[in-house]
Amino acid sequence: MSNPNTTHFGFKQVATEEKVALVRGVFDSVAAQYDVMNDLMSLGIHRIWKRIAVQLSNVRTGEHVLDLAGGTGDLTTLFSKRVGKTGEIVLADINSAMLRTGRDRLINRGLVGNIHYAQVNAECLPFADNSFDCVCIAFGLRNVTDKDAALRSMYRVLKPGGRVIVLEFSHPIDKITEKVYDFYSFNLLPKIGGLVAKDEESYRYLAESIRMHPKQDELKKMMEDAGLERCEYFNMTQGIVAIHRGYKL
Repeated sequence: MSNPNTTHFGFKQVATEEKVALVRGVFDSVAAQYDVMNDLMSLGIHRIWKRIAVQLSNVRTGEHVLDLAGGTGDLTTLFSKRVGKTGEIVLADINSAMLRTGRDRLINRGLVGNIHYAQVNAECLPFADNSFDCVCIAFGLRNVTDKDAALRSMYRVLKPGGRVIVLEFSHPIDKITEKVYDFYSFNLLPKIGGLVAKDEESYRYLAESIRMHPKQDELKKMMEDAGLERCEYFNMTQGIVAIHRGYKL
């Protein structure tokens, strides 16, 4: 039986109340090199995954979007083109260093006016019920301590007819991909992190956190339990990444 007072931080068990601070420390450390590392880790494929996630969101002109755990703003940039001047995007992250990096990048790109910023915890979003047409969380849900609470919170702030999009590293669907992916994740990725971001341990944690994340069908069930309907998922790159989608009807 699991202990409600402890949770996992990578492969380690830690006190539940400590995880937020530990995750914050990881992203404080890697914020400056986050985008460079994403390109190196995925060979640039993360940009394709994000574009597909935005396409699956079906976001249209004038809609309101919450880019949760939005980090350095890649998804917000894509959503901004879709919602136009009449729409609105809130770039939200629990980590202030990531949020500052994202804000600076977007301002430098000239993306101002319809983008707002908020430092929030996904488990208890400080927004009114029925506020957003789409809530998207990309590569962030696995770092949340109470994923069920976060999914319920996303459901609450979603408008009827709105959708939740979860883009996340997942679990390979064949053994060959799984073996290659494991070797890369635990042998090469931390070394790359050490060389580029000067932080081998944070990237070891990131690899471990992916393995501890719920499998595709389990996450689908969690979304349904949070109230979302018509839930489905799309495997990308042999299941290394999955995009989950659910609706508030």
